[in-house]
Amino acid sequence: MAKNKSKKVHIICLALCLVLVIAAVWLLGRLLQPKYMSGVLEGAMTAEYYNETQPHDVIFIGDCEVYENFSPVTMWEDYGITSYIRGSAQQLIWQSYYLLEEALEKESPAVVVYNVQAMKYSEPQSEAYNRMALDGMPLSKHKIDAIEASMCTDEDMISYLIPLLRYHSRWNELSSEDFEYIFTRKPVTVSGYLMRADTKPMTKLPNVPVLEDYTIGEACWYYLDKMRELCQSNGAELVLIKSPSLWPHWYDEWDEQISEYAEENGLDYINLLPCAEEIGLDMQSDTYDGGLHLNVYGAQKLSKYFGKLLADKYEVPDRRDDAEISACWGKKCEDYYELLAAQKAELKEYGYLKSWTLGE
Repeated sequence: MAKNKSKKVHIICLALCLVLVIAAVWLLGRLLQPKYMSGVLEGAMTAEYYNETQPHDVIFIGDCEVYENFSPVTMWEDYGITSYIRGSAQQLIWQSYYLLEEALEKESPAVVVYNVQAMKYSEPQSEAYNRMALDGMPLSKHKIDAIEASMCTDEDMISYLIPLLRYHSRWNELSSEDFEYIFTRKPVTVSGYLMRADTKPMTKLPNVPVLEDYTIGEACWYYLDKMRELCQSNGAELVLIKSPSLWPHWYDEWDEQISEYAEENGLDYINLLPCAEEIGLDMQSDTYDGGLHLNVYGAQKLSKYFGKLLADKYEVPDRRDDAEISACWGKKCEDYYELLAAQKAELKEYGYLKSWTLGE
């Protein structure tokens, strides 16, 4: 009897030790993992989606050409469209697919908008961008599949699942920010839109390089097929777009391949580059980095233009008569204009956005 009791105590002690070890590994991982609350803000964006309380009629997926170029608040104010941008830096198409797959388990948008710029990449590119896109996802089959598709040759799955294994060497880089945001983080976007209120006019674009091969890779077509089938099975209309950013260069050969795919599969493909004048874009005043991305003033123009298309052609409903949804978006509008005012004040004081420096 005493022997059995001793054995039980031993098992309980081992279990408690295991729990403490797991808790310590988790806590240290939280502490050492980058917080992205200043400097490179893009790494904080993925996790923000899970704080959303209302569904969206439109989901945007893609890279910086969506999360810096489209303003959901503008589309709400002008058309009552509820939207969210599930964007991340250099978001590769397989990452877009798994982020969308995850989102469609949570909600049922009428329209999914995918920006095709990233289809120039048919292989994993960068651990840093992988981390910014995937670390914020909660553990799920979607995350595991996304990691497996995204890993570069020198990466391993376990370091994504246990962040301490990847970030243990950051102990000498810790700052007050790491302790302040160990459990909660402040939002850096408004409905997925990453605002920039500064202006850097376009002067001269780089010379367009000649490529050896303009063929879009098989991996990209594979995931675009999966995206199309996923949207179809969930009752969402997939719309392919090319944002009107002037750089990196969008080749005619790529455009032709996307156009052919869209026609063959009954999809709309909207290249917004030729529409810049109609949209009202002026790359002397509507960009913050010389034509690569739009600033808030350019994003508002593009969103007015594209929001009308969503409302008229795709019949995305106006939700402004819904009191609960309007209350939610009223808060988003407040956040948007507070952020805009803060950036304007910072520009006036320093001449640049001291607290809002973004990564490449």
